[in-house]
Amino acid sequence: MTKEEFKQQAKNSVDEIFAKIDELERKKDKAEGDAHAEYEEKLQALKQKKKELQANYEQLTKASDEKWEEVKGAFSSANDSFKEGLSKIKSLI
Repeated sequence: MTKEEFKQQAKNSVDEIFAKIDELERKKDKAEGDAHAEYEEKLQALKQKKKELQANYEQLTKASDEKWEEVKGAFSSANDSFKEGLSKIKSLI
């Protein structure tokens, strides 16, 4: 995969993540009792991961050839972390 293809894939991933966060916000009232508190906690954690992912994406778009692999790895790691958090919160609804 070329740098440009990876950047486009990363952009699509970021856009998808932002949409999923919005969807989770709308669904948070479906969780009840203790699950609601846990859902809210996990949602806040996801929002933090979203910020980290956005920052990694910004670095990715500006990365020099020398830093490309390092920045690419950081973005991929942040993306995987977000997906893991997303699967945990989905289990609460």
